[in-house]
Amino acid sequence: MKYFLAPILALTIIACKDYSNNRGEVTWQSIEKNLQTQLITLEDGDTIDLPEGYFMFTKSLSMDGKSNILIRGKGMDKTILSWKNQTEGAEGLKISNGKNIVLQDFAIEDAKGDNVKVSDVNGITFLRISSSWVDGPKTENGAYALYPVLCKNVLIDECIAMGSSDAGIYVGQSDSVIIRNSKAYWNVAGIESENSRWVEIYGNEAYENTGGILVFDLPGLTQYGYSTKVYNNNVHDNNHSNFAAKGNIVAGIPPGTGFMVLATHDLEITDNDIKDNTTIGIGIVSYDLVAAMNEGEVQQEENIGGVQTVDNNYKLDTLYNGYPYKIKIHNNRFANSNWFPDMSSDFGKLFMLKSFMSPPDIAFDGIADPNNANREICINESGDIVFMDLDAANDFANLSKDVKKYACQ
Repeated sequence: MKYFLAPILALTIIACKDYSNNRGEVTWQSIEKNLQTQLITLEDGDTIDLPEGYFMFTKSLSMDGKSNILIRGKGMDKTILSWKNQTEGAEGLKISNGKNIVLQDFAIEDAKGDNVKVSDVNGITFLRISSSWVDGPKTENGAYALYPVLCKNVLIDECIAMGSSDAGIYVGQSDSVIIRNSKAYWNVAGIESENSRWVEIYGNEAYENTGGILVFDLPGLTQYGYSTKVYNNNVHDNNHSNFAAKGNIVAGIPPGTGFMVLATHDLEITDNDIKDNTTIGIGIVSYDLVAAMNEGEVQQEENIGGVQTVDNNYKLDTLYNGYPYKIKIHNNRFANSNWFPDMSSDFGKLFMLKSFMSPPDIAFDGIADPNNANREICINESGDIVFMDLDAANDFANLSKDVKKYACQ
């Protein structure tokens, strides 16, 4: 069975001004009731074809327990779904407990919480989906633009994410993930892999975020992350101010960060262009440092979504390793035309003091793992790079700029 929504859905006309800078006056329509009915009653194997136009929603849409479903629009610039006037629910579109779901060729905007949340689905594809908050970066925006969590076999391809107060393109606690050929800008974190396994991130452009690409492993979740490869990405000009809610894990990302690696392992970063990220090209840090920097912070209550906050009791998770290891960084291309780091963060002030007029391409917090002396932090970059081993646990007493200690094949 195939659903063609254009001829069968009753359309209610809503006249209002659009919130983007380049649309001007548009005619908003309502297909809310009928589309939700279709999402409930469709059978496995069905297709929903969304019509061209601008469609306003006041409640979350949900689909649960479906398999082999295609939801397809006419293009990310032609089929626009907006939750700007949302009064019920947090997500825009929520999909759960399914198999082989494809979302393709439409835009989703301005949900109160996450724009698209997909959980417990084996086989989820986002293809040419635009997900944004059209008023631009604000703390009040939802946390995640694209948000697959607890999923398997995830593909995010040719998508756009903008305006998230946490991460634009995010994957959490998921297995077998590909994020490729996509753009993320004006988010706190452009692209983030969190506690996920067997992940490839390639062919993307991350720019004008606070941090471009993040690979995190956090305590207290259903699984730990490993086996991630990040390659052939263009990560540049990620110098936006950090507008995350206080207490959120990404609130500690210094403006001007290309890559941030937190407490993960079996990670390879190679063949990326890392350019003009004001403060740092690649940062490698332990959870010890994150917890210490967040001490005394309280999360803002108004933040909505599944964001992760800093856990100062993380050592109670006895299976969690808060120290990065088996990290390979090689054959990337670094450039930074900025002489000074962004001074709004403690990291920026430190780099200004310890590496005057030369913000680091790569910095490692240098905090020792008491259970693993050989961390296998492997750095093999051609040409001259600015490197810093911070010795953060000892108030930077033995800070070193010698990368040879980490040189390897």
